[in-house]
Amino acid sequence: MELFYTPKYAKTGDIIPFYNEETQRFENYYLKNWNPDAPKDLVVCGWHRLITEDHRNFEEEPVYVDGGTGSIVKVDDTYHMFYCTFDFDKEPVLQWARHAVSKDLLHWEDIPEDKFGPDGKIYRSKSDWRDPHVFWNEEQQQWWMLIAANENAATKRSGCVGLCVSDDLSHWEYRPPLYAPRMNQGANECPDLFKMGDWYYLVYSNYTDGLRTYYRMSRSAKGPWIRPKVDTFDGRAFYAGKTGFDGKDRYIYGWNPTKGENAKGFDPGKDFGKDYCSWNWGGTVVVHKLVQHKDGTLGVCPVDSVKNAFQQSKKIEITGLTGKWIQKEGIVRCCSQDGYSASIADKIPLQCCIKMKCKYHGNPTRFGIALQIDKAFDFGYYLMFEPDFNRIEFRSGLRMYEHGGQMFPYETEMERPLVMEADREYEISLYIQDTMAILYVDDDLAFGFRMYNWTERHLGFFVSEGELEVWDAVLMTEK
Repeated sequence: MELFYTPKYAKTGDIIPFYNEETQRFENYYLKNWNPDAPKDLVVCGWHRLITEDHRNFEEEPVYVDGGTGSIVKVDDTYHMFYCTFDFDKEPVLQWARHAVSKDLLHWEDIPEDKFGPDGKIYRSKSDWRDPHVFWNEEQQQWWMLIAANENAATKRSGCVGLCVSDDLSHWEYRPPLYAPRMNQGANECPDLFKMGDWYYLVYSNYTDGLRTYYRMSRSAKGPWIRPKVDTFDGRAFYAGKTGFDGKDRYIYGWNPTKGENAKGFDPGKDFGKDYCSWNWGGTVVVHKLVQHKDGTLGVCPVDSVKNAFQQSKKIEITGLTGKWIQKEGIVRCCSQDGYSASIADKIPLQCCIKMKCKYHGNPTRFGIALQIDKAFDFGYYLMFEPDFNRIEFRSGLRMYEHGGQMFPYETEMERPLVMEADREYEISLYIQDTMAILYVDDDLAFGFRMYNWTERHLGFFVSEGELEVWDAVLMTEK
């Protein structure tokens, strides 16, 4: 059974969460991006319904709405879908907010007269106008629509979360942007707004000057919006996150992109394997459960169905390759003050969870986990905890070689911020499904990534110029 869902012959794009209070399950929708080799008789473009009760098992069916991301609300006995369409025959491509209605969440009737685009005054005409997110604003006693737009600003850094208001869900009035940081050239995509406790949260994704799903905080739905120190839910390999609430817990749904199609023509001329190909649009469903801290900031942890997926547990055996790895009273310790010490452990199954507790002493340049390595300790994948940078860096094996330095004209492949403290205990959970993996730290921070080139090899640990302790290290499988 899969941990994370990928449709057959396709990739999951943006997910539109909708919790059905009548059936008490999430009856979400998503944009389906078919693979080039998909059988033609199966291809149905646009929205597909994606039903789940546990965020691990999914059922899907097409709804024959050919459009982009949006939202769904229910009023009395009618469901209202807001989505977007594109005039690809125009230059630039024109974008529109659209409205459709349904009685059963499956058969939808578009309302052509409710179609509208940017006003050309507050919002730049012939520009971004997509991903409408509609909800009832209790504070304002109005329907609000958040929309990915461009403010009519002085520079090209005009990406914003636009705002329109309505009393009837059909006639919308333009308002100044809810959030316009004048930071990004592209629109702030897939906007979402919700309240948790005393805080309001604005969620959006952006693909220029950084590619992430971000959030901001405020005491009011109108702002002003505060940027928390860590303002993301996951790393580069998590996009278009939108949230859903079941009355108890709130979840954020995004996608971990696959690789290998070279749709934009960015792949290297020489074939170094799929690890070094460009990201596709869409991939595998990723769902995190939101965690709210005392100061209002947010973290994420695994959903219960993933956390409880594995019943068989095996103690991980660690063997030193370089440096002195000492095991005593269930703790494996390595002190490596003058260089890099490496160890090798169990073979990694295609689907598993690796759990452990660890702490570091002193000020190591890096320590962490190696995946899909052998005794040469070169090719594979490395999760490097770097206290001086307060980050976890993901690095693939080619980076250790000259070709890696030539291919990547930058220092970091992927990274995730984490403020680290010496002598503090960290709890690590690493969920692996074939090419995809998600690291959770203290059930509060997530870092997803892909591993294509190397499989069915070993786990390892390392520490450089410092001391590392590892204990309660187990390898968990379904059976």
